[in-house]
Amino acid sequence: MTTFFEATHSKQVEDGTRFAFGENWQAFLTVLDEERIQAAESALCDMLKVTHLRGLRFLDVGSGSGLSSLAARRLGATVHSFDFDPASVACTKELKRRYYPNDATWLIQEGSALDEQYLKSLGTFDVVYSWGVLHHTGAMWTALANVIPLVNPNGRLFVALYNDQGWRSKLWHGVKQLYCSGPLSKALMMSWFWPCMGLHTMLLCLKRRENVFATYHRKRGMSVTHDWHDWLGGFPFEVASVKAVEAFYEPHGLTLMNLKTTTRLGNNQFVFRKER
Repeated sequence: MTTFFEATHSKQVEDGTRFAFGENWQAFLTVLDEERIQAAESALCDMLKVTHLRGLRFLDVGSGSGLSSLAARRLGATVHSFDFDPASVACTKELKRRYYPNDATWLIQEGSALDEQYLKSLGTFDVVYSWGVLHHTGAMWTALANVIPLVNPNGRLFVALYNDQGWRSKLWHGVKQLYCSGPLSKALMMSWFWPCMGLHTMLLCLKRRENVFATYHRKRGMSVTHDWHDWLGGFPFEVASVKAVEAFYEPHGLTLMNLKTTTRLGNNQFVFRKER
């Protein structure tokens, strides 16, 4: 039986208004290994300024591949994962099957950051995490507001959002929209941008005197080629400046405790603490 999320998601992908993130994550799982998982754990601890998550409830809003949920579980958290994309939900379930089969402390569901009724049913969490997700909902600021009640008093909200680059962001919006509009447009975008991205990465290899293709996984355990697909196709697409996000959350009693910024295409990472 087709679920509401499957039907809605399939229609949006077919209409060219949404990128099939889950299909990209399914391909990523074929290269996932212990080193990448450890990198994801380290990145999570680094931003949250902790050494473990034992005794904490962790909510993964838009779990994608499931890697961050797995990292949180391995760090000791009780984990609740959800995603709007059924294929992403399947990826997260696959990682649970591989590493934590029959684990009652890791729950995985289909859900949306825009579904207020669903979110209210979840309760509250010590860590609410959403990395590179809310800017793909089609209603970013609504999604950013919806996650506030999910954070416990003195809890942490960890979000990563695309950096606002002005006209460059508008250009990327057009690229992503075109990429998702049909097979021909997708092939056209890939034939142009993949060589450019490959050349750029090779230049980085020379500049840093290291094989960026081989070491990229140290960045949250990710894969450079799978991220290329995400960068090209990640639609819907919205952006936000650091100041705008800080100003949005400050009136809600959320104090910025850690920040990692970028000056290029990429995500600014925010960790807020919710005041008691």
